[in-house]
Amino acid sequence: LKFAVKLLQKSYVRRLSKTPSIVPMDLKDLSGDMPEKYDPIAVEKGWYQFWEREKLFAPLSDSDAEKAKDKQSYTIVLPPPNVTGSLHLGHALTSAVQDCLIRWHRMVGHNTLYVPGLDHAGIATQVVVEKKLKVEKNQTRHDVGREEFTKLVWQWKEEYGGRICDQLRRTACSTDWDRLSFSMDEKRSAAVLEAFNRMHENGRISRDRRLVNWSCTLRSAISDIEVDKIDIDPFTRRAVPGYEKTVEFGFLYHFAYKVAGTDDELVVATTRPETILGDTAVCIHPEDPRYKKFHGMKVKCPFRDEEIPICCDPILVNMEFGTGVVKVTPAHDPNDFEAGQRHKLPMINILTPDGCINENGGEFKGQKRYICRAEIMAKLKEMGLERGKEKHAMALGICSRSGDIIEPILKPQWFMDMTEMAKRAVDAVANGDLKLIPEDPHRATWNHWLDGIRPWCISRQLWWGHRIPAWYCTVGPRDPDEEEDTSKWVVARSEAIAREKAIEKFGLSKEDAEKLVLSQDEDVLDTWFAAQLHPMYTLGWPDEDHPDWKQFFPTQLLETGHDILFFWVARMVMASLELTGKLPFTHVYLHAMVRDKDGEKMSKSKGNVIDPIDVLEGITLQQMHDKLHNGNLDQKEIEKATKGQKKQFPKGIGECGSDGLRFGLLSFTACGRSINLAVERVVAYRNFCNKLWQASRYACFFSLGTNYVPPSATLDPAKAKEFPFACRWMLSRLDYAACKTNSCMEKYDFAGATTTVYSMWLYDFCDVFLEISKPVMKLADGEPAKEATKHVLWLCIENGLRLLHPMMPFVTEELWHRIPGAKEMHTTKSIMVTEYPNKFGYQDDQIEEEMKAVQATIKGIRSIKASMQMKNKDLPPAQILCKNDSMLKLMELEKSDIQTLGGSGEIKLLAAGDETPKGFATSVVTQFITVFLDVRGLINIDPKKEVEKLTKEKAKAQKSLEGYIKKTQAPNYAEKVPKNVQEVNSEKIVELTGQIEAFNAAIETMAAIEV
Repeated sequence: LKFAVKLLQKSYVRRLSKTPSIVPMDLKDLSGDMPEKYDPIAVEKGWYQFWEREKLFAPLSDSDAEKAKDKQSYTIVLPPPNVTGSLHLGHALTSAVQDCLIRWHRMVGHNTLYVPGLDHAGIATQVVVEKKLKVEKNQTRHDVGREEFTKLVWQWKEEYGGRICDQLRRTACSTDWDRLSFSMDEKRSAAVLEAFNRMHENGRISRDRRLVNWSCTLRSAISDIEVDKIDIDPFTRRAVPGYEKTVEFGFLYHFAYKVAGTDDELVVATTRPETILGDTAVCIHPEDPRYKKFHGMKVKCPFRDEEIPICCDPILVNMEFGTGVVKVTPAHDPNDFEAGQRHKLPMINILTPDGCINENGGEFKGQKRYICRAEIMAKLKEMGLERGKEKHAMALGICSRSGDIIEPILKPQWFMDMTEMAKRAVDAVANGDLKLIPEDPHRATWNHWLDGIRPWCISRQLWWGHRIPAWYCTVGPRDPDEEEDTSKWVVARSEAIAREKAIEKFGLSKEDAEKLVLSQDEDVLDTWFAAQLHPMYTLGWPDEDHPDWKQFFPTQLLETGHDILFFWVARMVMASLELTGKLPFTHVYLHAMVRDKDGEKMSKSKGNVIDPIDVLEGITLQQMHDKLHNGNLDQKEIEKATKGQKKQFPKGIGECGSDGLRFGLLSFTACGRSINLAVERVVAYRNFCNKLWQASRYACFFSLGTNYVPPSATLDPAKAKEFPFACRWMLSRLDYAACKTNSCMEKYDFAGATTTVYSMWLYDFCDVFLEISKPVMKLADGEPAKEATKHVLWLCIENGLRLLHPMMPFVTEELWHRIPGAKEMHTTKSIMVTEYPNKFGYQDDQIEEEMKAVQATIKGIRSIKASMQMKNKDLPPAQILCKNDSMLKLMELEKSDIQTLGGSGEIKLLAAGDETPKGFATSVVTQFITVFLDVRGLINIDPKKEVEKLTKEKAKAQKSLEGYIKKTQAPNYAEKVPKNVQEVNSEKIVELTGQIEAFNAAIETMAAIEV
C-alpha cells in the first residue's frame, strides 16, 4: 500500500508538471481584433486552466460556508471510467449530460459539486498488463510473482492513468479535481474493507460453494456484465483461446443411459457431452406415463463404476421437449445445480481452473475440454450408447475480456445474499423515493432483475484489486490436498484482529493458539463490489462526520447508460441502504447507448469506436488506421477494424471542437434506447459554433462597437413595450427560449433544450433580428430606434450566451468575455458563475402572432423569387393586398423590415377593394394577405404556368377545407368533440375559405394577362 501511495503522489506531480490543462495561468489574452473565423482549438485553449485556477469547479461551501447555507446542494458523482482505458463516445455522452446539468444548476444558484473518480477495473487492467508483459518479456504473471506483477500494474496506472482525466478536461467537464478519487487509493481501500466486514457481520456475505461464471483463460470467476451472450447457428465453427483448430458448436448430442437391472435405456441429449463425466442423476417428469415404471430406479454411469438415481422433477423437466429425460450435472449448469440442491445430489466438478479435465474425469484426465468432447462421443459410440447428433441453434456465454467460452463451475467463493437488500431497492422505486428517468421501460427492468435476484459471487481469482480481508485458519500448516472447510474462514479488518477472532471462534488453547496459521485469501473482490460504494466513499464514508458527507450526501442524480441499470445502479442503491440507511441518490437518468450510424454496437475490432479527442481535433483515415496498431488488437482484428474504418469514415473525421461534440451528443438524447451517431451531424454543430462566432462578431464590433456600454444588464418589461416592433418580438423570443430551456432542463429533456436555444440563436436572432437591425444601425447615434435596437442586440447576445453555456462552455466563455460590458455588468470572473436566464416578462403573444404574419409575407416574396430563379441583387417592386385594417396597419409598420428580409424593392400597400395589379407574380400568404411581385423586365413571366401553379395551391387548400368540413358533419360532432377543438376547426374553415377566394382572385388576374 505504501508503494501504491508513493506512485499516486508521483503520478499527480508528474501530471501537474506535464499536463497543459492544469498549469496555472492568467486570464486568456483577448486583446486585438477578434479573429474573422471560428477556430475551435484556438477558442478552447486556455479556458479550462482559467476555470481551475480560479477554483470555479469547487462548491460554494468550500469558499463561503455561510453563504452556502441558504443554497440548495446539487451533487453528481461521475461514473468512474477504467483507469487504464480512454474515453469513447459513450463516456463523452455521460460527461456531456452530467456537466450540462452541473453547469445549469451552478448558474441557477445551487451549491454544486461534481465529483470525479477513476476505477481500478480489476480484470480489464490485469489483462492489459499481462498482454504487455507477454509481448515485451514473453512472461506471464505467474513467472514474475504476485508482488512484482502488482508493482507493474501500479506503474502502468501511474503512466497511463492520467489520460482519462486529460480527456475529461478537453471536453470541459467541470469536476472538482481536488476531490479526485481512485477506487484503490488509501481512503477508498479502507472503505471497501469496512463495507466487507460490516456486510459479513450482518450476515449478507458468507463463504459458500456455488456455481460461478468461470473464464478458463483468465482462471477466474467473472461478473455477469463481463459475459457476452451470443446466439450460435446450427453447425458453427468458432475459434477458442488455447485451441489450434476451431471448435464446432450448434449440435445436440444424443446418448443412452442403461437402466440398472433391466434391458431398458433412457435417451438424453446435451450440447456439452464432456459434462457426462459430472452427471449425478437423470430426471423425468413425475406425471410422464412413459417413464412411470422407472420411478425410484437408477441408471449406470458410462464412465464411472457407479449408478446414479432417476429423479422425478417437474421443475427441471418439460416432458413435451425432446425425450422428456434430462441429464443432471449440478456442478456445471445453473438449472442442474438447483435440481441438485432439491434432490441432495453429489456435485462433481470435472474441470481444472484452465479448462482441462481433472481427476474426476478418469481416463480423460488432462485433456482439454473440447478435445475431450470428441473423445467422449467416440467412446460412447464404441460402447453402443451413442444415438446420433442433430444440428441445433444455441446460445453461448463469451468472456468479454478473453473471448473464451464461459464455463459454469462449482467453486467455493465469497457470496453476497441480496434478497432483503433487493426488496428495499424495489420498494424505493415503488414508493417514489427513487425515480428512474425515463420510467418506461426501466421500472419494469428494475423489478424483473431484483425480484429474481441470486447470491452475487464477489470474489475474483486475480492479483489486481482489493484483496479479500478473510483468513483461513488451521492449527499447523494447511494440507494443500485437503478440501476447503468453509467454517474455518475468519473475516476481520486486519490480520491481528483475525487472529484474535480465530482463537475465540475455535476455542483454542494457548498451545494451539501459538500454532495457529492464518492464510489470507489470495483472491480479490469483484470490481463492482468497490464500485457499489462509489457515491458513498467519494464523499467520505465511512466517516459520517466528514464535511462532504454532511453537505452532499445523498446526491441528487446518478446519470449513466441503461445497460448497467442492474449491474451498477441497483447495487449502489442496495449497498447504500444496507450500510447507511439512505438512498445514494434520488434520481437516476439513463441515457441511450451510443452506436455507429448503422446501428452497430461500437467495438474496437469493428473499427467504429471513436475517441472524442479525434472528433475535437479531427483525424485523417490514415491516422485512424495507424492508431489501431498501437492498441491490443491482433493482426486479424486490425484488418477487420481497418475495413470498418474505411466504411464508417471514408474521409476521416473533421475538426468539430468540444462544443460541437457536446451539443451534438446532447441533441441525440431523444433517440430512445440507442443513438445511431453519424459524425457528420456533429460537424453541423461545429458550423453552428461558427454562426455564433460570426453573429457575435458582427453585432458586437460592427453594430455595437467595442466601446459600447449597455444602459443596464436587464430591461424593465414596461420600458420594453415602448421599443420598436422587431425589438419587442426578439425580446419575446428570448423570453420564450429562456422559459422553455429551463423547463427542458428540469425534465432532463436535453434534446428539447438544445433545439430551443439553437432555434432562438439561428432562426430568430441571426436570420431575422440581426438582418432587421442592419438598416437601423445606419441611423444617427442617439436615435431612439437605434439605441433600443443596440440594447436589445446586447441583451440577446449576452443572455443567449448564458442560455447556451451549459451545452457549449468554451465558445460561450470566450464570446462572453469579448462582449463589451458583459463582465462589468455582472461583476463575475466567468460566464459559468453568472445567473442563468429565466422568465423576463417580455413574452407577448400578440407580437408573436403579428410577426408570424410578417414572416409569412417575407416568405411569400422569397418563394416567388426562388421559383423564378431570381438573384439576391434583383429587387422587384412589390404590392401587398391587406384585406382587413389590422393587417394593413401591421404591414405599414413593418414595411421596411419586409423589404429588407424579403429582398424586394419599394412596397405599396393595397386595402380591401383596391384594384390589384396586372402582370405581377402572385403569392397567397393567408386569407388576409396576398403578395404581388412586379417581375416584368427581370424575367419572362409565363401566365399559363403561373395559373397552373396557383391552381395546384388552390386545390390543396380546397382539399384541406373539405376535410375540416367533413369533420364538422360527423354524427354527434357538437356533443362529442371538445369545444376548443371545435373552435380550431371553425377558424381553419374561415381561414381556408379566405385563401381559396384569394387564389381565385389571383388566378383571374394572372389569366387576364396578355402574353
